[in-house]
Amino acid sequence: MVLTRTEIIDRLKDILLTADERKRDVIAGCTEASNLVADLGFSSVSMLYMVIAIEEEFGIRFGNVGASDFTTLGDVVDYIEARLK
Repeated sequence: MVLTRTEIIDRLKDILLTADERKRDVIAGCTEASNLVADLGFSSVSMLYMVIAIEEEFGIRFGNVGASDFTTLGDVVDYIEARLK
């Protein structure tokens, strides 16, 4: 499956909205530079849920990668993009 970075980000935003509708404005305005903890308010638990949802949405596995390996939304996009090739 070949997706553009913009398509990946759009799908990630949908995943994030599903996880927390209250952050609609923050999620809508997030970019690749958005920090997962500082800007989007992720906790270790929400990171775990995001990883599970991403695995299901994109049909990939995170394997030995930990939540601390991702600082920004762009880091997550990079990882997904590499796995989809």
